[in-house]
Amino acid sequence: MTIGFSPRASRAARSTCMLCVAGLLTLVPAAASARPERPDPGPPGGVAAAGPSSLHRLGTQVRPHPGAPRVPDVSALSWVVADAGTGDVLAANDAHRELPPASTLKTLFALTVLPALPGGIRHEVSTEDLSGIGPGSSLVGVVEGETYRVSDLWNGVFLNSGNDAVHVLASLTGGWSATAARMQAEARALGALDTHVRSPDGYDAPGQVSSAFDLAVFGREGLRRPDFARYCAKVDALFPGRDGGSYGIMNTNRLLTGADGVEPYPGLIGVKNGYTSNAGNTLIAAARRDGRTLVVTVMNPQEGGGHAVYEEARSLLDWGFEADGEVDPVGSLVPERARPRQGPQAAPAEVAAAKPAEDEPGWPETGAILGVAGLGAGVMALALRLKLVRDDGS
Repeated sequence: MTIGFSPRASRAARSTCMLCVAGLLTLVPAAASARPERPDPGPPGGVAAAGPSSLHRLGTQVRPHPGAPRVPDVSALSWVVADAGTGDVLAANDAHRELPPASTLKTLFALTVLPALPGGIRHEVSTEDLSGIGPGSSLVGVVEGETYRVSDLWNGVFLNSGNDAVHVLASLTGGWSATAARMQAEARALGALDTHVRSPDGYDAPGQVSSAFDLAVFGREGLRRPDFARYCAKVDALFPGRDGGSYGIMNTNRLLTGADGVEPYPGLIGVKNGYTSNAGNTLIAAARRDGRTLVVTVMNPQEGGGHAVYEEARSLLDWGFEADGEVDPVGSLVPERARPRQGPQAAPAEVAAAKPAEDEPGWPETGAILGVAGLGAGVMALALRLKLVRDDGS
């Protein structure tokens, strides 16, 4: 059943709908804060011997066959190269080292919030929506009193890394603290045990950390969602301005766009870059070649300047494709309790065709016809999912 709204009634209905969403989501208890015990990491250092996961060991971990290409020498404090389809980790260095993630944490934000908000919903931004944005934050230019589609706000998150867009989306789904709690629950459910969420936009906050392993988990999981995959692969978009105008925004991932003299990587399909003074440069990069998708994470290169994160990701991607079939996995991004399912093996065009883009006809517009029952069912499904996460002890 669908319900039509008059233009005058649409704003009230919209607010009521969002309040219902927020209220329902905030009733979901946060996941337990206790961290599950990890297996003994074993002796540190060097190249791992054959056997179970060696990702908790220190140093570079790789299990090469005779004649396999050498792992490149990179300066990042932590990095991972993984097969996005199988979840196999091909090589890693200090994969579980806990470090500030910067805006790469927005991938976990998207995994948590995207299911709750259809892209065609329109929202008039309030003062409260934009409160608490940290000084020096990256912004896309969200303006109080203007009305935005949710899909526009996601463009602001993925392309411009806009903390203002994150704040508005979080306010639509229960608020800042509730969103952080749900992100924590989502991380636990995905087996990402190194991540501690304090600020959903990735802004530096005491105690906020993630790891190259966890970021690879988030990147891989995101590519399995057609909406996430479309957003993170966009090079540019138009963002609404004042009085009905718009302006262009470009993805800040230079390995995707080729901006500032960084050569774009062939076959790159996303995912997200980040920077803060505390985290340094961070990057989740995914690329596809010959039917195979790799995801690489790089955290805080120590040499080479601001573009080193892209060049080190490039060398790790090159190695990963060259080493196909020449190394044995050193671990997996897939939690042991998870049921196996097919990874993101469809070509980008096929993924994009899975459902209409949020800025194309076919998505509901508030003030026109909105499937309230469908939205409520989606929120109920999200609430049930989070409850199951809690009950699972994650």
